[in-house]
Amino acid sequence: MAGRECYHCKQWVEEGEAHDCWTTTEAALTKDLSEDLREAWERLRDTAAEFGEQRIYASHNSIMFSRTSCYFFVRPKKSFLEVCVFLPRALKSPQVKRAMPSSKTKVANMLQIRHRDEVEAPISDWLQEAYDFSGAHVAKTAAKTTPQKAKARPSKTRAVKRVARKK
Repeated sequence: MAGRECYHCKQWVEEGEAHDCWTTTEAALTKDLSEDLREAWERLRDTAAEFGEQRIYASHNSIMFSRTSCYFFVRPKKSFLEVCVFLPRALKSPQVKRAMPSSKTKVANMLQIRHRDEVEAPISDWLQEAYDFSGAHVAKTAAKTTPQKAKARPSKTRAVKRVARKK
């Protein structure tokens, strides 16, 4: 019985058996959740889906919500849903377990959700803010990369002549 243990997921894989532990689905990540956590997950997903056009996909151990880049993700754990919301500021609230900078403009705010009743204000407001910020942030970035008309500068010879005249 030849086989190997997968380096990533530690699962035993028989020789010749197809194995791809990096490809996952929402269903696979949420299948072992308790009833309370499953209800919280469904409410969280429905709340975010109402915001507008976006992509919701599973990636390794997380379920990502993104417009052009991820604005929040959920990591299902045994006793809670770990939610990371990307905002332009650190949140100061008892629901926020920690906040850390993730880029020049974004702060990753980590939350833990244990029941569906927690998926209401202020958490739903923060998710909406993150969704809105991700759209505004993309528009601002696009405006910065749009080529702007170069300002006319005096040539070096003119600058030298001006300096020479002043002396």
